[in-house]
Amino acid sequence: MKKIVLAGPPRSGKSCLREGLKQALRAIPGAPYPYVITACPDGEGSWFQETVNRDPELAAACKAAYKASFTPEFVRRVAESVRKCTLPLTLVDIGGIPSEENRVICKDATHIVLLAGNDPKTGTPWKDRLPEWREFAKGLGLAVVAEIFSDYHGKEDAVLGVGSDGVLRGSVHYLERGEPVAERPMIRALAEHLLQL
Repeated sequence: MKKIVLAGPPRSGKSCLREGLKQALRAIPGAPYPYVITACPDGEGSWFQETVNRDPELAAACKAAYKASFTPEFVRRVAESVRKCTLPLTLVDIGGIPSEENRVICKDATHIVLLAGNDPKTGTPWKDRLPEWREFAKGLGLAVVAEIFSDYHGKEDAVLGVGSDGVLRGSVHYLERGEPVAERPMIRALAEHLLQL
């Protein structure tokens, strides 16, 4: 049973990665169905990407209606969902801050994928945005299985491979809502890597 957290700074493309990864996993013969737990009250449930593809205005309106703040009830409900889930492969899409709420939600997860882009406001390189997430993972005992650069302005992916530490590294380009990303080389490599854990 793998409960894999998708984490990283805000606006890195985690929800786009989640949808592409789900589709890439579903395309692999014999792979378990990737169950998704949306663990952030930002209004972007699993339905969001598909709705954007069909009707962007409706998606925006629904997101605005569903957007909320973390509440104790929300955190408790989502943490319980993560804890009780017994499916073979679960993806847990959390918010972009290594907060106490996210710690509670992720305490029963098993692995973590880190995704970050360069900070558009400060210019901070993506690798400098990962240490707090590595600490987050370490504090919860989550095995880091991938570190991916979200290269929004890139033209192609780069799959660097799995290091001796068992971490898949590389970059994925242009994670944008409405873009089909399941066939991107980095996302396909991540799907295969997760199945080999």
